[in-house]
Amino acid sequence: MMDTETTEGSLVFAYTLDGAGGCLPVDAASNRPHWHHLDYSKEGAAERLAALGLEHTLVESLTRTDSRPRTLELAGGLLVILRGVNTNPGADPEDMVSLRLWIEPQRLISVRQYRLLSVQDLRDELLAGQGARSIAELVVCLIQRLADRIATFVDSIEEQVETFEEALATGITAELRTDISALRRQTAKVRRFLAPQREALEVLARLARERLGEEYAAGLREQSDRIARYVEDLDLVRERAVVLHEELLNRNAEQQNARMYLLAIVTTIFLPITFITGLFGMNVAGLPGTEDSRAFEIVVLIMLALLVAVVVWMRRRRWW
Repeated sequence: MMDTETTEGSLVFAYTLDGAGGCLPVDAASNRPHWHHLDYSKEGAAERLAALGLEHTLVESLTRTDSRPRTLELAGGLLVILRGVNTNPGADPEDMVSLRLWIEPQRLISVRQYRLLSVQDLRDELLAGQGARSIAELVVCLIQRLADRIATFVDSIEEQVETFEEALATGITAELRTDISALRRQTAKVRRFLAPQREALEVLARLARERLGEEYAAGLREQSDRIARYVEDLDLVRERAVVLHEELLNRNAEQQNARMYLLAIVTTIFLPITFITGLFGMNVAGLPGTEDSRAFEIVVLIMLALLVAVVVWMRRRRWW
C-alpha cells in the first residue's frame, strides 16, 4: 500500500469522524469525535499536544523517547502505550514501533515516531467512508490491526523454525547454527514488548467497561487473548530453537567423536609398525640384518604379522 501520509510539522493528520464511517476536516468546535495523529520526533510536537489541552506530565509520557507498553487511567481519559511491528523499508520487523494513545470519550490522540501501516489502514478506510464511527470503535480497530500484523510476524517466525527443523532432519547444517542464534535473538526482542503489551491490553479491557462500553470491552479482551497466545507461541518457538541448537551441537559433537575415534583406531593399528620402522631406522652401528639381503623382507613380514594381530585383537575386543 502506498503511504499517503502528508506530515505538516509534527501533525500527521487530524480528522473529525462523521459517525457514518467517514471523516471530515477537523473542527474543534464540533461535538463529533476527533482523531489527531502526531509524530513526536518532529519539532513542535510537545507544543501541539499542549495546545490540544493535555497536561505537562501527559505530554511527557506521549513524547518520551523510550517507553514500554502499559495502560494508565488518568483524569479525563486513558493513556495506552503499545508496540507494533516495524514494516518500514530497510527496518527489522522485531524493532517494534511505539504507538502512544490518549483516549477520551470524544477524542483520540495517537502519537508515533515511525510510520505504522495499521494506522494507515484505518485512515484509508475513513477516507473511503468505511471506517470507524466512534472513538471506541476506532481504538478497538486500531488494536486489532496491530495484532493482525503481529500475528503475521509470529507466523513467519514459526515457519522459520519449521524450516530449520526440516534442514536439520535432512542433514543440511551449513550456517544453521548462526540462523538459529539469530532467530532466538529475534524472538527475545519481540517477546520483550509483547509480554507487557498483553498486560497493558488486559488493563485496558478492564477499564474499557466504563470508558468505552461493554461491547468494545469484549473486543479488547479478545485482542488481549490474541496477544497472550502470541506470547505463548513465541515461548514455544524459543523452546524449539533451544532444542534445535542443542541437537545441532550434539550432532557436531558426535561427528567429531566419530572422526577422533577413527583416527585413534588407525593410530593404534599402525603403532607397532611405527615402532619397528623407528627402531630399524636408527643410524647406529650394530643393527641386525644390515648385511643380510633378506632382512628387509623379514622385517616387512613381521610388520604385516603385527598388523594382522592388532586388527584381530581389536575386532575381538569389539572396538569397532
